[in-house]
Amino acid sequence: MEKDEQIMQGLIELLNKWGRLNEFRMKEGLKGYKSSDVHYTEFIGENADSNLSELAQSLYMTRGAITKITRKLIEKKLIESYRKPDNKKEIYFRLTKQGEAVKTIHEKLHSEFRERDRVVFEDLSEEQLNGILDFVRHYSQHLDAEMEKPGAGCN
Repeated sequence: MEKDEQIMQGLIELLNKWGRLNEFRMKEGLKGYKSSDVHYTEFIGENADSNLSELAQSLYMTRGAITKITRKLIEKKLIESYRKPDNKKEIYFRLTKQGEAVKTIHEKLHSEFRERDRVVFEDLSEEQLNGILDFVRHYSQHLDAEMEKPGAGCN
């Protein structure tokens, strides 16, 4: 197997293990909410004055998909829509108190996971950490460019 295949397989395996390990605590701490509900809620909470277009672009989804998601999150009382006084046309989203509570629980759980896994990163040198960060940035830029190409299905 080529090294690039080993790396990709390793990354997938790492993410699967990470997800499996965290799944129980997430379900326990965020009962009644799907993973996607929590992540979209968190994203809206971290991006003030989010509108449909910005959400679609940032989350790599269509406006139609974002419309469905925001409608569902409004029904679950995690977010609310609003309009700015100076722009009656555009609809924006923000967290409700319930949404803020979900975001806080999610952040606390991720903090616990980071603390649990800190030992791995403490064993790495600054050079190794920088190399990993460089790879992640480089690969992300490559995927961004691929997504922009005609026929990629992401535009």
